[in-house]
Amino acid sequence: MSEPLLKGDTALVTGAASGIGRGIAVALAKEGARVVLSDLQHDAGQKVADQLSHDGRYASFVAVDLASDDGPHKLLAETTTRVGPLSILVHCASPPRREADHILDVSEETWDQMLAVNLRAGFLLGRETGRQMIEHKIKGRMLIIASLHAETPRNLPHYSAAKAGQTMIMKELAKALGPHGIRVNAIAPGAIPGGGFDAGSAGLERLTRCTSLRRLGTPEDIARMAVALLSDRFSAYVTGTTVAVDGGIALHNWLEPLDL
Repeated sequence: MSEPLLKGDTALVTGAASGIGRGIAVALAKEGARVVLSDLQHDAGQKVADQLSHDGRYASFVAVDLASDDGPHKLLAETTTRVGPLSILVHCASPPRREADHILDVSEETWDQMLAVNLRAGFLLGRETGRQMIEHKIKGRMLIIASLHAETPRNLPHYSAAKAGQTMIMKELAKALGPHGIRVNAIAPGAIPGGGFDAGSAGLERLTRCTSLRRLGTPEDIARMAVALLSDRFSAYVTGTTVAVDGGIALHNWLEPLDL
């Protein structure tokens, strides 16, 4: 049997109570990493950590509000206390959203919360983790869960703006940290039901028909790519890039009929 891909790593995964974040946290733990999960949903997050611990893997949960001013700093301090300096950071946390929201519907409060969790927290977590990795001479890896919304307007202006900003933060981190052997990448998922994604039954059916592979994605689809990008065995020369894991939904031409 081959060695686990992430044996010896210490990882923090935000937004890990459900959906894509949960899938990634579970996958990292199964590949040998010691994982700290964080989320605003205490009971759900603790349940994931307890299950992983029951299976003989190290997992710990920290409840945190990343929209608060000191949330990111408190999270990193608590994480470091529990597992020591990080070698892996995955930022997946994002407030819930409705796919139908467009720019005339979004309130200032909703805008501020979305940018605080995705963009401000992503910047602070990436900056402080990068400093920590440099200080401890750790050739670490970071992964941001971005979105296809970063490239194309699809309603959700608050989400699109936040994800576009995250994508640039990823590139800036990759540029600054690369000379220290630290890799930073992003994944742009397709339609993955669960977590903060809610399109309704009719919306999910339409999204399925718009996807080249004719199925919606799963958290496990994203988690497998996350493991690959975070593993030096497969991605040692990959940094500063966004990988679309979308089943081909970005290939959809709106002029084409959906019954093709």
